[in-house]
Amino acid sequence: MTNAITIHDQQSGARASIAPHLGFNCFQFQVDLNGETIQVIDSPEDVLTNPPRPSSFGIPVLFPFPNRVRAGQFQWEGKDYHVPLSPGHPNAIHGFCYDRPWRVVEQSEDSVTGQFQLSIDDPQRAACWPADFILSVRYRVAENRLETQFRIENPSQTALPWGLGTHAYFRLPLSSNSQPEDCTFGVDVHEEWELEESLPTGRRLPLESSADRPRAVTFGTRSFDNVYTGWETDGETVRTSVVDEKGGLEINQVCDGRVFREAVIFTPKDRNAVCLEPYSCVTDAMNLNGQDLNTGLQILDPGEQFQTWLAIQVSPVYA
Repeated sequence: MTNAITIHDQQSGARASIAPHLGFNCFQFQVDLNGETIQVIDSPEDVLTNPPRPSSFGIPVLFPFPNRVRAGQFQWEGKDYHVPLSPGHPNAIHGFCYDRPWRVVEQSEDSVTGQFQLSIDDPQRAACWPADFILSVRYRVAENRLETQFRIENPSQTALPWGLGTHAYFRLPLSSNSQPEDCTFGVDVHEEWELEESLPTGRRLPLESSADRPRAVTFGTRSFDNVYTGWETDGETVRTSVVDEKGGLEINQVCDGRVFREAVIFTPKDRNAVCLEPYSCVTDAMNLNGQDLNTGLQILDPGEQFQTWLAIQVSPVYA
């Protein structure tokens, strides 16, 4: 199956395309602004006919854990669990939903909702997690904004530990009048998780100076694969930004500040794109949680549900 679903906003002309068979990945979001069409999300042109690695394009949805589980192993309530390792990696990466087909449960002109239940959509991996889950994701285009609503349900008789993240690839530059190096990106954070071989040691390191904080990094001047925390919030939201000042455009990714507390910045090699990834918990939270660290890992009791959101907004830069 190579079909995609396109949703659009009639008033603004903004549109997004989602591939249910590719992890319900929103692989395209474009808006018309400043007299040109802005391609916000980075994906290959032949993504539907020749899909690349599932986590390497668009907006992969990461659940029930974002990033890595060390060696694909953890213990929960006295029981050992084994998560299949990702191909070519020593760890399990990015959960169970990003590389499997989803079911479309609702669709309209400007929105589409997909659903993934572990026991139904990936039964071979159902025994790899302490509980079954249902994840519903609703994409909606409104003006120059892509809204994402998440609903997590626990249909099991046991508690569900979970972490949620997204992995958006933002294409640079935003304007055809600019170059990638004309763009800046950033997250306003105050701490960084110390990593060894891409896994947290458990130490949170303060970013002592403003120069250490990745708030407005010029593309091409630094490489990233970092996990940050201590995210500056207005009490309700946190945000990431991409600014193309020469092109007069910016992207703000605004997230539910009650839930999203970690931010990963990743710059893929030899590519004009940056990943700004909001996470609800730190990498390898299933193992770090047993060390009495504040990992952000969430627990959903049997029969309960939880909802959260994020949105990507494209707008002019005002001098």
